Amino acid sequence: PDCRDDTLKALQAAINLGMASRKVIETPLMWIDKAETWRLAERLGGPALVALIRERTLSCYRGDTATRHAWGMGCGACPACDLRRAGWEAYAAGAR
Repeated sequence: PDCRDDTLKALQAAINLGMASRKVIETPLMWIDKAETWRLAERLGGPALVALIRERTLSCYRGDTATRHAWGMGCGACPACDLRRAGWEAYAAGAR
């Protein structure tokens, strides 16, 4: 729920209530799937950026930094890990 458009619009509205100027929360990754996110990383920074994302970022709702997978660290069972794994598998299948 924290990554949905309605949530971010509500956060933006709340932030703007206390600001002297209007702020916009940009969410370009919200509109592409996880495989396209991996492809974007590769286009922007090549294999080094993909490796950095795999090694240094965490999507896992449980915060598991001890369990390593091909797609990065995570419990492998929560919804965030399911999305990241599926995106990685689709990206890896297309990268070959």
